[in-house]
Amino acid sequence: MRSGEDPGAHTPVTFESCSHVEGPFYHGTKSAVEAGTELVPGYGSNFHAGRASNNIYFSALVETAVWGAELATALAGSAERGHVYVVEPTGPFEDDPNVTNKRFPGNPTQSYRTRHPLRVVAEVKEWEGHEPAVLNGMLDHLAQLREQGLDVIED
Repeated sequence: MRSGEDPGAHTPVTFESCSHVEGPFYHGTKSAVEAGTELVPGYGSNFHAGRASNNIYFSALVETAVWGAELATALAGSAERGHVYVVEPTGPFEDDPNVTNKRFPGNPTQSYRTRHPLRVVAEVKEWEGHEPAVLNGMLDHLAQLREQGLDVIED
């Protein structure tokens, strides 16, 4: 670190500079898949009906993937438990601009996105979901953002 540099400063992860970020990585979803499956972008967004996603999102934190699994199933109107997978990116990735320095300073959720497949390594069977009141609070917040036109996803 250079003199005068903020030790908490975020160093952006870009497609050109991502090899220093090490996993394990996780992906939360409503979909049940097998190990070896490649998850690819181009399918319907979990958060915007009728919109295909150009990227696939993942995190270095299980907690972030748990939110992804819970929100994806809840927004789909499913009462089933979502799925959290250990994944390996097959190509370069970058910080998820939807949270990095937009909703949170830096990238505390360790959220990333890629236009390349994520290979499923294994399913995380033992993960704890959020209390119903907490999940409902997040869903209410997302609904408020949508009503205000602030639920924009940079994809």
